[in-house]
Amino acid sequence: MFTGIIETMATVESIAALGSGKIFWLSSPIAPELKVDQSVSHNGVCLTVEDILGQQFRVTAIHETLQKTTIGSWKTGDIVNIERCLVINGRLDGHIVQGHVDTTAVCTERKELDGSWEFRFQLPEAFAHLIIEKGSISLNGISLTIFDITHDSFRVAIIPYTFTHTNIQSVLEGATVNVEFDMIGKYVSRLNDTGRNKN
Repeated sequence: MFTGIIETMATVESIAALGSGKIFWLSSPIAPELKVDQSVSHNGVCLTVEDILGQQFRVTAIHETLQKTTIGSWKTGDIVNIERCLVINGRLDGHIVQGHVDTTAVCTERKELDGSWEFRFQLPEAFAHLIIEKGSISLNGISLTIFDITHDSFRVAIIPYTFTHTNIQSVLEGATVNVEFDMIGKYVSRLNDTGRNKN
């Protein structure tokens, strides 16, 4: 379980195939603080730390993860948002994030304002019912607030701190990001669908 408040960033150092999956070595300032078997969010995707060597650590992504997230397109040198799991007695500064990516979205507009940035993202229409005005969403693991919704798109605003301390700074028009919708909203949607199917 995560909060969507990014701790730091990591750099993809090497990639190797493992059957239909891939092994990644990443470098990060927090690598020495990690533990084997620990869950860590990578651009919003929960992956397990398998090995640690100095400033680097290793994770593996299976075929399904590679297909359903942006991890399959990672290249050496890419910068990844990193968050360790929520500490139970800690503050929930963002929102509840599971690290289970629902889909991806494409940046269709990036606009620099006076001291902040706005991005518009387009998502598959099948997921449009899971976004609400002023609701929460996780983009590449970042907890953000949605506004200016259309039938298949939404806008988010980025403050300077978030822009500087996450890889949202490298998201240009046409780029794809991982999306996890608010867990409570997904449960409400499921309950509504189940209720309709019973009638």
